[in-house]
Formats: sequence, structure tokens, C-alpha cells
Amino acid sequence: MISNRQKEILKFIVEEYVKSARPVSSNSICNFLNCSSATIRNEMVILEDLGYLEKNHFASGRTPSELGYRYYVENLMKPKDLTGEDMLKLQTIFSNNSLELSDAIKKSIELISELTNYTVVVLGNSSKDNRLKKVEVIPLEQGKVVMMLITDKGHVEYKSMNIGDASSEELTKTVELINKLLVDTPIDEINEKLEYEVKPVISRYVKQYATLYNAFYDAFSEFTSKASDVHFVGRANMLKQPEFNNIDKVKQLLSKFDDASLINEMSEDKNGINIYIGTENDLSDDVSVIKTKYNYNGEEGTIAIVGPKRMEYDRVITLLNYINDNLNNS
Repeated sequence: MISNRQKEILKFIVEEYVKSARPVSSNSICNFLNCSSATIRNEMVILEDLGYLEKNHFASGRTPSELGYRYYVENLMKPKDLTGEDMLKLQTIFSNNSLELSDAIKKSIELISELTNYTVVVLGNSSKDNRLKKVEVIPLEQGKVVMMLITDKGHVEYKSMNIGDASSEELTKTVELINKLLVDTPIDEINEKLEYEVKPVISRYVKQYATLYNAFYDAFSEFTSKASDVHFVGRANMLKQPEFNNIDKVKQLLSKFDDASLINEMSEDKNGINIYIGTENDLSDDVSVIKTKYNYNGEEGTIAIVGPKRMEYDRVITLLNYINDNLNNS
């Protein structure tokens, strides 16, 4: 349990360090709280002993620890009001009825990245959330068809396929077997079942089974990659943060951005906004991740903001809440 004065000191240190990226001295806190320097130093030592502050060995003053940031976001932080300029820019996006959902989200995250200088990630519906409901084919010219894939979520995907010399009867039989054997299979598991369970069956009934198998395998693979769509904005923004002036550290972090599952699989303790500070995420001990889910007409996804632990948590949460509310209420 920390005292009210210690809470004020911790809040001041976090918010000053967020702004300046420099350790906060006792003198600056004295001016804020109108206390003696000795009193402030004593309180800072107690906060350091409790694990909320860390001492910088290269400069006087203290910086927040990971525990200090966690205490701040859970107990001391208040969401920051949007400025009139920020509000106007966001309202312009969501009042534009001609924008598709994907465009509204893209413009929103571009704006967040511009306003905060952080990296923003949008994760679309994971393919594991979609199950195969039905496959149909529409003949085109000789040797070409369009496959229509329908999921249990109502998602419809079209894919042109080259079936070579396979006859219409062989194509019909293949589609029949796929629908019989693969319906209700998660999309990201289809290719495995197609290879080990369906291919042996198709080979018994269809002469040109290899051509048809390869065509359907490629089509399902493409849909799986689309269904787990990932969009990044501001990858290089980490280079603007003083915590990342080490190029090796930046390279290591940017390489992890290629694995979206590191963000998507972070456990979510509650609906709404989830915050992962330092070691609480799998990207880097030096960053924080703030993520939220959105739901628009049944289409779900995740927006995540990645920045230094010295992040403007209050502002980011306000921006995400605004976007989430507008998406969910559209």
C-alpha cells in the first residue's frame, strides 16, 4: 500500500518521463508538490524499494519500472480528452458513409500512427474462426473455372482455377467429395485434411486427380492467408524513439512484426482495452502493446498499438476507445 503523496509522485514521474524520456529529479517534483527536497528523495527511495521506480546509473533522477507503469495504468491514469483537432480528423473518417469498413479502419490506424508516432497493427479475422460450409464451381472457358468458397461466417471468396484437361464430370466428383469430407473443417486445417484424407479418396475416383488436387490446394492456401489479414502502419516509428537507438534492438523487434501471432495470441483478460507492458508481451521487454477487438456487422478483428514502455497510455486508450465505439456502433 502506498500513500497518497507517493501516488502523486509516481504519477508525476510517469507522466514527465513519458514526455521527456529523461529521468525525473527530486527538484522538479518539489516544485510540483511544494515539498522539501529531502522529503521527496525519501519518498522516491521508498517507491524504489517497493519496485515502482528505477534509478538511472548515468543520470540523477528516477524512471518508472515495469511495475510502476502497471500501477499507473490500473490506479492513477485518467483517459485524456481528445483535442479538437484530433476529434475533427477522426469524425471526418467515420462520417464518410462512402468508406468501406476496411478503408475506415486503414485511415483510422494511419491517423493514430501519425498522431502518436507508434506502430499500429490491424489483425483481421483469423482463418481458424472460419469453417468451410460449401464449395461450388462455375465453369468458364475450356480448362478454367471459378471456385466459390463459402464459410459458416457468411464469408464468400472467389478464386479462378486452371483445371487443365480434367473433365466436367471429374470436377463435379471432386467438389462432391470435398463437400462431403471437409464441411465444417476450420479453414486453416483444410489443406492438411485435403492432403492426408481427401487426396487418397479423390485418386480412386478421378483420373486427373493430381491437377484438381493442386488447384484446390492452392485456392485454399490463398484464402487462408487472406483470412488472417495483417496490416501494419508505422513500422519504422520505433526508430524515432530514444529507447531504440540501438539498431540491433530495432532489427530484432521489426523481425518479430512478421509473426502476427505474437500479438494475436496475447491472452485477453477482459473485453475492451487490454494493455501488455514489457515482459507481459512476447515482442520485446522494451515495448508495450495496447490492443482492442472490434466488431462490425459480425466481422471481427483486432487493433493493436505498439510503442515504448514510455507510452502515452492515457491518449492511446482514448483514441482506441473512440475508434472502437464508432466501429461497433456503425
